[in-house]
Amino acid sequence: MRSVATGTPAPARPAAAGAPGAGAGPGRAPRQPRAAEAAGFGQAVPVMLGYVPVAFAFGVLGHTAGLPWWAMVAMSAFVYGGSSQFAALQLLAVGAAPYAIVLTTFVVNLRHLLLSAAIAPRLAGWRRREQALFAYELTDEAFAVHSAQYAERAERPKAEVFAFNTAVHASWVAGTLAGVLAGDLVTDVEALGLDYALPAMFMALLAAGVIADRRGLAVAVVAGGGAVGLTLLGLQYWAVLVAAAVAATFGLAVAEREGRADDGEAVHTEGAPGR
Repeated sequence: MRSVATGTPAPARPAAAGAPGAGAGPGRAPRQPRAAEAAGFGQAVPVMLGYVPVAFAFGVLGHTAGLPWWAMVAMSAFVYGGSSQFAALQLLAVGAAPYAIVLTTFVVNLRHLLLSAAIAPRLAGWRRREQALFAYELTDEAFAVHSAQYAERAERPKAEVFAFNTAVHASWVAGTLAGVLAGDLVTDVEALGLDYALPAMFMALLAAGVIADRRGLAVAVVAGGGAVGLTLLGLQYWAVLVAAAVAATFGLAVAEREGRADDGEAVHTEGAPGR
C-alpha cells in the first residue's frame, strides 16, 4: 500500500508469527494440518476395527503355514490387499509356481481398476507422486469412505486423506504382526469368527452410503446379486469384476435417464405460463 501523507510506498510489515496467512504463499488459504489429520484418523477408526482382526487371522495362517514373520509383514506392507494376500498364502502353502501366484494376485486385484477410475476425478489437481501414494493405499474400504466423504465435501484437505490412508494401512500391518506373534496360541481362526470381520465391516460401510440413495441401492443390489450368481456359476475371481462392470454400466444408464427426465421437466416448467 502507499503512505497517505507522501504517496510513496510504505515499508512492508512482516507478518507476525502465528498470524493467519503467515508463511503461506499468495492466494493460499491458511491450513490446519493437525485438525485435518485428526479428522482423517477419526474416519479411519471404524475401518481399523475391521482390519485388525482380519490381518490377525492372516498372520496366524501364515505362521501356521511356516512362513517367516518378516515375509508376512512385508506382504501386508507392500501387497496390501486382503483377498489377494489370502489367495497368495494358499498358493504358497501348496507350493504353487511363482507365476501362478503373481497371476492370481493380479486377477483378484483387477477390481481396483474400477475403483481407481471412479475416484480419479477427485484427484485431478494433485501432483503425480501424491496420486501414486494415494493409489498405493487404495483398498475397497478406503474407496467406500473416500467416496462418501468426497460426496459431502468436494474439497478435502490432503492431510485428512493421507492420515486416513496411513492409519488404516498401519493397522493392517500391525494386525498381521500380532497374528504372527500369537500364531502358536491360536489354532482355529474360523472358530473365532475373525474371517467374517472384514465382510461385515464393508457391508456396514456400504449400507451407510446407499441407504438414502435409491440409485446407489439399486446398483449395489445388481452388483451383489451378479457377483453371487456368477460365483455360483463357477466364474470365481472374475465374478466380482464382471458384476461390478455391469452394475456400473447400469448405474450410468439410470443416471443419464434421470438427467434427461430432469432436463425435460425443467423445460416444461420454463415454458409453463406464470401463475
